[in-house]
Amino acid sequence: MSYQLTTNPMPGYLHVIVTGKNTVQNVTSYLAEVGKLCEEQKYATVLIEENLEGSGLSMFDIFKVIKEVKQIPGILRWIVYVDTNPEHDPGMMDFARELAVRRGLRVRVCRTVQEAREWIEVWAK
Repeated sequence: MSYQLTTNPMPGYLHVIVTGKNTVQNVTSYLAEVGKLCEEQKYATVLIEENLEGSGLSMFDIFKVIKEVKQIPGILRWIVYVDTNPEHDPGMMDFARELAVRRGLRVRVCRTVQEAREWIEVWAK
């Protein structure tokens, strides 16, 4: 595993910060770990702040990640996602969101952590 996960419990949601290498395996692994944490700690909303090193994932890689996300806990109502690496194409995050939504996940992509926090305050309660 070449990623690090830091959790910050917030009122009403779990804020997770992910750093490390940007690979299909790392993204798939950290998403599974985040799902397990939310289930164990009874969080219905998670803010994932991702800052993974390296180029962004390709469309094919994103499809593989979404396909590999086998189980999202039933308690998890919202995944609010921010990719803070400025080298990554925001359009690819929108593509990932569309794939996730088609699999029945409730995902919101924000451009900044502040925008994500504000959205959670209004919509994810």
